[in-house]
Amino acid sequence: MTGRNHDGLPILPNANPEITLAARNLSRRFGNRQVIHDLSLELRRGEVLGLLGHNGAGKTTTLQMLTGCLLPGSGEIEICGIDLLRQPELAKAQIGYLPETPPLYRELSVDDYLTFAARLRGMKPGEAAEALVRAKHRCGLEAVGRKIIGTLSKGYQQRTGIAQAIIHRPAVIVLDEPTVGLDPTQIRDIRALIRELGDSGSVILSTHLLGEVESVCDRVEIMQHGRLIYGDTSAGMQRFGGVSGFIVSLRNPPPLSELRDIAGVGGVEQLSATQFRVRHAPDAGVGDALLALAAQRGWQLEQLTPLQATLEEVFARITEAESSTAEENAPAKTS
Repeated sequence: MTGRNHDGLPILPNANPEITLAARNLSRRFGNRQVIHDLSLELRRGEVLGLLGHNGAGKTTTLQMLTGCLLPGSGEIEICGIDLLRQPELAKAQIGYLPETPPLYRELSVDDYLTFAARLRGMKPGEAAEALVRAKHRCGLEAVGRKIIGTLSKGYQQRTGIAQAIIHRPAVIVLDEPTVGLDPTQIRDIRALIRELGDSGSVILSTHLLGEVESVCDRVEIMQHGRLIYGDTSAGMQRFGGVSGFIVSLRNPPPLSELRDIAGVGGVEQLSATQFRVRHAPDAGVGDALLALAAQRGWQLEQLTPLQATLEEVFARITEAESSTAEENAPAKTS
């Protein structure tokens, strides 16, 4: 039998328990300016999704809508199958949110602040005490529980912000630029924590740091000008654009002309006396041909390493291609 919330609305079961967050056709305007355009995405259980884009792409506005902090102009949002707009209290109980500026009370101790956060989530004193111990352990805060938040380093303040977001064990954790302003050691620690959170729940984080995507994200959605323009796994993103080629080391290399004459080779660049960068058409079979020729002609092949585009190159290629398409499709100006 389907239960009902305190407003008398039915609490519907999640049709697909693997989908923890689903947004469909979201839009948002600020005044006369359309900032989010027909945005749809899904988040699966056990997944870390990176929302990637330049500053001003619309990432923060999107996360504010997904967490119920900002109403969309149109569209639907479901958290674990619960309609966020119709049943906000139930849906928000499944969400943990760390805004770009953590909502910390700097004059409180870590213990007092996290206990306060737990009580805001409706926990009784005994439950809040257990949740405090659990969240501090998970976020590495045991040693600073009695310290005043305002005296902590930026890294520990970020950990405290994440602890308040997870203290009620939400199904969906939303993090907005969680490592901005941290030093390299702090960044490493926070990324390890995010990866751990993704093992037991679902995490969506916004970032413009490509290293963040590579380190912790299973899947990537790229935003530009309020639109999602590309989505794939992190590995799939690196394969985008068909970078085809390899670095080859030959102990007894032939003249460059012989390498260039291999069928399918588009270009050869000599990197050292024995190392070459070879580019070729996709699926041209150049690697197999080179292996055969090296054996036949005594080139003594030592190493063959496929080329892989960096995330920076891929991101630039995707966003530049989208910008070019938008300019081509823009209506012509009349004088």
